[in-house]
Amino acid sequence: MALQVTNSPFSEEQVELLNRLLPGITKSQQSWLSGYLTAVSAGASSSPSADVAVLERPVIEVPTSVKEITILYGSQTGNGQGVAERAAAKLKEQSFEVTIQSMSDFKPNTLKKIEHLLLVVSTHGEGDPPDTALPLYEFLHGRRAPKLDHLHYSVLALGDSSYEFFCKTGADFDQKLSELGATSLAPRVDCDLDYDEPAAQWLAAVEVSLQIQTGGQSAAATVAVESTSSSQYSRTNPFKAEVLENINLNGRGSNKETRHLELSLEGSGLTYQPGDSVGIFPENNSELVDAIIGEGRWNPEETVEINTQGERRALRIALLNHFEITVLTKPLLEKLSNYSKSEQLKQLVDPANIEELRAYIDGRDVLDALTDFGPLSASEQQFVGILRKLPARLYSIASSLEANPEEVHLTIGVVRYEAHGRDRQGVCSIQCAENLKPGDTLPIYIHKNDNFRLPENAETPIIMIGPGTGIAPFRSFIEERSETGAEGKSWLFFGEQHYVTDFYYQTEWQNYVKDGALTRLDVAFSRDTDEKVYVQHRMKQASSELYQWIVDGATIYVCGDEQNMAKDVHATLLEILQQEGGKSLEEAEQFITQLIQDKRYQRDVY
Repeated sequence: MALQVTNSPFSEEQVELLNRLLPGITKSQQSWLSGYLTAVSAGASSSPSADVAVLERPVIEVPTSVKEITILYGSQTGNGQGVAERAAAKLKEQSFEVTIQSMSDFKPNTLKKIEHLLLVVSTHGEGDPPDTALPLYEFLHGRRAPKLDHLHYSVLALGDSSYEFFCKTGADFDQKLSELGATSLAPRVDCDLDYDEPAAQWLAAVEVSLQIQTGGQSAAATVAVESTSSSQYSRTNPFKAEVLENINLNGRGSNKETRHLELSLEGSGLTYQPGDSVGIFPENNSELVDAIIGEGRWNPEETVEINTQGERRALRIALLNHFEITVLTKPLLEKLSNYSKSEQLKQLVDPANIEELRAYIDGRDVLDALTDFGPLSASEQQFVGILRKLPARLYSIASSLEANPEEVHLTIGVVRYEAHGRDRQGVCSIQCAENLKPGDTLPIYIHKNDNFRLPENAETPIIMIGPGTGIAPFRSFIEERSETGAEGKSWLFFGEQHYVTDFYYQTEWQNYVKDGALTRLDVAFSRDTDEKVYVQHRMKQASSELYQWIVDGATIYVCGDEQNMAKDVHATLLEILQQEGGKSLEEAEQFITQLIQDKRYQRDVY
């Protein structure tokens, strides 16, 4: 049936072109086009930048009987690996022969032998590849990268749009593969923190294209990327865990508040390993929600859609439980400008004023933007339509399931600060500190992270560097090793402000040293002396012994703040390798790269 201009969103010229094209296309072409448009739509809606290319050139239909595909993931926290594993399971159901690997385990020269490749990769820090993706990234961007005219590929990029270089690593891989001659199977899709739906749409488009190339039939448009966990509970179906204990780890007079949270997993079927994390779905501060509704002059009882399935909630409930309101991003301000008459806001989001935009975003939230650039012409539904979903907060697990059956423990630093004339709070940490008592429940799920694991050989020495709440996974490590009787040596570096008030789990560590589960403990308390001393200073003081542990095969673990601590620790490791090992800087960097590839240098940083 021909389209009518009166009931379609197309111009007369577009309608004429469509009416000439559509009647002659086959069913398989219709299926491909459906998947293609789905992915294009996902890429456009999930990308914060209009200049992100989703497809540089048309997909070339190459008939082949081979149904082999390789999936590579580059993941720092485990999100990318989870998506890749679920995609592999779906493709196997469609009779594809799937090889799935971490990018760190993949031999780059193998690209010459691969015809179909899917990349799932996150962006870390300020637009950097995750540690596991670095070797492949550097190979493709180096002089040895081969021509890849035979390769058909697609990229799923994971990121966080609150960072300026959103999904940059995925975009870099996409661009480089295209430059090397590879052909796109399906458009790249850039995913924000709420990645389930766009990931499913991407896989649907990929599968349609693969089925056409291999001569098969597909129902890919209905594919959903779901959890393969043995438990019924997951990120999309969290478990309401009962709070067993909620203790302040800091002593009286401390500048900090750090909560030790013990949660029951009884009846959930949830399991975890040391190195995994717990995701908590928090609730926004009710006073902030009420202030936003008042500033926008909206009706708190007006119902709004909270997801693509059409579920509706009152605006106040939606802002409390479903949408992020404490973080400003460039995409959010751009969308706000469409409903604001403020010339200041329009100038702020102009690409020429990126430095001013960065300065404004830092430390501000949605209420600030409404106060500064309101009133808005947006309805309640239009307002929530420009907000992103309230993401879960991930916390490293601080317990061993072997030592604490059906329990999981967390170490949570409470965030309170003042900025731009207002008191600010961490969404989840304040909820845990002020609103949770034993008997209450929290919606949680287990977040697997195979990039942060104890060595398979229990005799392998381990070096753990975890100041502040970065101590959490190492409590899990040592609990596990103590419970299983592992004989490998262990060395912990811990740092905080004051010995008397901020030595988290002090008695436990001292007992582990006494019974031999922890071989050595070095601590740094920065505010107890005139000269500030941090963990990297303790590493330098023990550089000879530390180097010997590394030479003897120790695995190094780092957990905590990426921007400062992790960078300082990394620089210190390079210094120690040069000083004690007689290496040049280039040789030390190559040595570190090899440690990463051998899984002997693992980081859980944020």
